[in-house]
Amino acid sequence: MPRPTLLIVEPDPVQALSVRKLVIETAKYNVMTAHSTREAIDIFHLFPNVSAAVLVSSAEIDCDAVAHTIKATTERIPVIMLAARIGARCADADHHLSSYEPEELLELVRSLLGDPRKLHSERKPDSGRQSDPERLRA
Repeated sequence: MPRPTLLIVEPDPVQALSVRKLVIETAKYNVMTAHSTREAIDIFHLFPNVSAAVLVSSAEIDCDAVAHTIKATTERIPVIMLAARIGARCADADHHLSSYEPEELLELVRSLLGDPRKLHSERKPDSGRQSDPERLRA
């Protein structure tokens, strides 16, 4: 099973290297980053099987447009909006969090998608590679 992939929409390319992204990648999630509304929508159309989307609220990012595009395609992808402003909302987002809490974001992502570190350690051995005692004696 492939690792879950998050689309993170950050307005500033410098922020793409933020603690938030580092925490998510260290937790073994794949991350794709967009820096504008248009780029986020284009990436989503190219990779519609993302596991979740994280939208950072800002003047440069139209969270409603990105979330609406995702939800119009499928309801199965959770959309998380991060906003520093109290009361900031995105109509189609499933969850709203403070953008200054990367651990809170990670906890929410794990509750929605599972923990990739545990998913990889719980893999079953490859059943096609069972040892054949007769072959081993030859």
